[in-house]
Amino acid sequence: MTQEILNCYRAVNPHISVDCVLIGFDGEKLSVLLVKRQGVVDKDFCDTKLPGSLIYTDEDLDEAAKRVLTELTGLKDVKLDQFKTFGDKNRTKNPKDTLWLERLHSLKTPVDRIVSVAYLSLQKVDKKMIFPNYKYEPCWKSVKEVGKLAFDHKQIVEEALLYIRNRAELNPTFLFSLLPKKFTAAQLRKLFELVFDKTFDVRNFHKRIAQMPYVIPLEEKERGVAHRAARYYKFDKNKSNSSDHIFPKIKLHNYIRKVNYFY
Repeated sequence: MTQEILNCYRAVNPHISVDCVLIGFDGEKLSVLLVKRQGVVDKDFCDTKLPGSLIYTDEDLDEAAKRVLTELTGLKDVKLDQFKTFGDKNRTKNPKDTLWLERLHSLKTPVDRIVSVAYLSLQKVDKKMIFPNYKYEPCWKSVKEVGKLAFDHKQIVEEALLYIRNRAELNPTFLFSLLPKKFTAAQLRKLFELVFDKTFDVRNFHKRIAQMPYVIPLEEKERGVAHRAARYYKFDKNKSNSSDHIFPKIKLHNYIRKVNYFY
């Protein structure tokens, strides 16, 4: 008997859900992982959402988040961290959203208020990334092109991006999990510009890189490029120390709370 069939016999908690926000960087843009909602009520119904679902009564939150992400995308062993709880009383004000939940989980009582615990993961996006489960059509969508989403999922994405910016201001090494093992200065600069909504002068940025003991220059350079081949760098986690952070000194407080910057 498959796990999916076994889950049909588990009791659902109709008041608590988990939502997983996977933010990726492909060297040019920030993207969020979205899935298609199955069993759409009508053709005008928004069927794009974050990987998320109600939890079962016999599982804890972390366990539920991992299960939901695997069920909807096939991804396993993804590091997920709680970053915020969403409990607005109007989260389920759209009757189509509640109808979908009631039908999906065969709920005997109408859906009322739902509190969702949101999880965040930063991912490198490349052509090698494969989604083992395509039933829910997981795909990366540029954060600048995210349209209408189910429930309050667009707000959750916005809050996740704000959380990333705030955390990176305190500790920029947090962002290096978005980069490949070896990266160029241009890729690193692009990432910081997207996160901080700030254009960095190329020459000054190279000076800042030189002041980062955890960014190690390599002898290797790009190959097969039309422009001048750029040097590769790598991130040395062992040398990352909170006392050595450079970018937190940038004055970002005037716009750090602009949630809609990414849209």
